[in-house]
Amino acid sequence: MPEIVELSAVVGELVRDGATVALEGTGDLAPYAAAHEIVRYRRRDLRVVRSTADALADRLVGAGCVGSLVFARADGPGDRPPPRFRDALSRQWPRPLCLEEHSTPALAARYGAAASGLPFGVLRDTGSDLAHHTDTMSTVRCPFTGVIVAAVAALAPDVTIVHARQADRAGNVQLAVPIGLRREAVFAARSALVTVDEIVDALDPAPGAVVVPGAFLTAIAVVPPQDDEPRDAGWAELAADRDRFTAWLDGLGEPR
Repeated sequence: MPEIVELSAVVGELVRDGATVALEGTGDLAPYAAAHEIVRYRRRDLRVVRSTADALADRLVGAGCVGSLVFARADGPGDRPPPRFRDALSRQWPRPLCLEEHSTPALAARYGAAASGLPFGVLRDTGSDLAHHTDTMSTVRCPFTGVIVAAVAALAPDVTIVHARQADRAGNVQLAVPIGLRREAVFAARSALVTVDEIVDALDPAPGAVVVPGAFLTAIAVVPPQDDEPRDAGWAELAADRDRFTAWLDGLGEPR
């Protein structure tokens, strides 16, 4: 059964410099509060895995926490990558950023391979040239059909952090739709932290939801929803200017 803990303390314990950290989930199911604690701890040289490089990933990149980013797509207003992401790539500010790009199905296969204890996962080769640019992707010939398929190295994060609506008092967590890659990332990880809106006596079944048994989790932290969090267009406006972004960063303060 996972421990129910205070967020800042558990982030400080689980997320260390140089760790591989998966942060999955979109919209109000993205683990923003945990990401902010990582920034407050000033963690460095992280290998961050996030299927969508969005406003959440942009915070970590702009704060200098990320040495390399594993992602499937960059998502910002106007179909452009978010501003701190662009600044890191084009001007190496606040530090150079290494990229490892995959498709979303390939990331799912990488998580799945790690969860199954396998060295790599396979998926149908779509003709992408990513294998020529990404060391963790290659091709193999199926021993049964002779068909060439894509092979991707297993990806086992040191810690996965996701957000969910509810956990029950036994430590089970319900992942509501859209589930994204939250489930796969949790099962693949060496440690898993889930932040939740609330802890309830019994989970309320929801259409399409998935329950992750507490046996797969390390810790749960209660983080009430925060409606004033700058995201999407609001974040792009704030983060487009280095001075405004730096002021926002300073406003986060020290670990709570």
